[in-house]
Amino acid sequence: MTPAELAEVVLSAAHAVFADRGLDRAALPERTAVERPRNPEHGDYASTLALQLSKKVGVPPRDLAAALVEQLGRAPGVKSVEIAGPGFLNIRLDPAAAGQLARTIVEAGPAYGRGAALAGQKINLEFVSANPTGPVHIGGVRWAAVGDALSRLLRATGADVGTEYYFNDAGSQIDRFARSLLAAAKGEPAPEDGYGGSYIAEIATEVRNRRPDVLTLDDAAAQEVFRVEGVQLMFTEIKSSLREFGVEFDTYFNEKDLHDRGELDQALARLRAQGHVFDTDGATWLRTTDFGDDKDRVLRKSNGEWTYFAADCAYYLDKRERGFDRVVIMLGADHHGYLGRMRAMAACFGDDPDTNLEILIGQLVNLVRDGAPVRMSKRAGTVVTLEDLVDAIGVDASRYALARYSSDSPIDIDVELWTRATRDNPVYYVQYVAARTASVGRNAAEVGLTRGDAGSFHPELLYHDKENELLKALAEFPAVVATAAELREPHRVARYLEELAGAYHRFYDSCRILPRGDEEVTDLHRARLWLNDATRTVIANGLHLLGVSAPERM
Repeated sequence: MTPAELAEVVLSAAHAVFADRGLDRAALPERTAVERPRNPEHGDYASTLALQLSKKVGVPPRDLAAALVEQLGRAPGVKSVEIAGPGFLNIRLDPAAAGQLARTIVEAGPAYGRGAALAGQKINLEFVSANPTGPVHIGGVRWAAVGDALSRLLRATGADVGTEYYFNDAGSQIDRFARSLLAAAKGEPAPEDGYGGSYIAEIATEVRNRRPDVLTLDDAAAQEVFRVEGVQLMFTEIKSSLREFGVEFDTYFNEKDLHDRGELDQALARLRAQGHVFDTDGATWLRTTDFGDDKDRVLRKSNGEWTYFAADCAYYLDKRERGFDRVVIMLGADHHGYLGRMRAMAACFGDDPDTNLEILIGQLVNLVRDGAPVRMSKRAGTVVTLEDLVDAIGVDASRYALARYSSDSPIDIDVELWTRATRDNPVYYVQYVAARTASVGRNAAEVGLTRGDAGSFHPELLYHDKENELLKALAEFPAVVATAAELREPHRVARYLEELAGAYHRFYDSCRILPRGDEEVTDLHRARLWLNDATRTVIANGLHLLGVSAPERM
């Protein structure tokens, strides 16, 4: 019995009590929940339903709890119910009902943990979106790991998700990039406001290989060649490095397309029709202060040039017109100033910023070696890149480490810790359980132990304290997934997996799964194999949500 199933049993009991006593059923919630008590001695699960309903129907909570106890005592799978404090219900399941969860999980396989809490929501999730002027730096890598994990979580809870990478391939930074490439091709120092690092020389050389005539052109024409070819090469490299990191986007959107298709003019016309645009000193402004921004924002400068904010407006409108109900944008630590203007912009379009727009801000990441920050990339020159991180600790450890912490907290990634094959390395600790459960399955087959069909499974035999503890941990997975998706916090899955790994290790140390020597295979061995395989399923499902592998051998 899962916590969700038990919650339904509790709610059904409440309906019966209300019917017997003639109480107003309108006071009953559509759904309720049960929780694991902090102290296992208080039972398997606890319910506060009696406390929640007592005031609504004018019945003392302990009286209502007593009536629920009587009803729940008749429910299949419920061993006992006790009243605690002012009206808490402490519920114990009989071993058969508790152990049946192992079969439920194994038979569900990859579907276990998935739900429909966000069904009906169409979400556009934009993350990374690094400028195409250099390799993805470590801050962008954090969003690659967290954003991809979040997309998996949202889909696992029923949302229709489109992932998107926004290439800022228009504007002054692209001009500086092109000038830097041209300077490198000529063997000149980078412009004062340009980009450095050996990757600039590499791209400049590749452009020259593609266009041997480029340096025979005048500087303006040569710079345009380097802009077009260089941006394309940088795009290709960024996409390739993200793909190797396990991150693929549904859409790669170019800012230049907004300009070429006239979408900035369309956005301006829409905002003007809403009554929030004004013109002064030759420039065109959006009156964002009407919606809480600290100042109004320029859309078009007096010289006719569009601002970056105008492109932001057009891009937001483009997403909404593609049918996305909610636009989620993941930004770096230096983007807190965007919150007010972006929310005000959504309101200027006539949207509700609390419904249609969500902005997540991530914090800084440092790569640490021998207790000191790694400050320089061999290739990028001034930043640590995705490739630097992967070279240092690998893809799995990188993704796990970046997703393991709340994204609003800065983190240090210790190279020594995340490459260590010991229990204090979190990803090793979890992946070891994935490998150990797979190894148990292989060893079981060698001695003739199989789970058998469902009819040969005896869940009532799983009554050892450590079996019960593991079953409770496994039961929590669907709720963890739903909460992590709703709160946009993939780190909850990582922390859960570590707790589950601990519960499995304690079970493995206390409850022998395989028969010894010539010992006969018993129903208890089979039941424990079901529990072992259920653990393997949940560990694999959880790691998949983080984009991390569940190895069969280590």
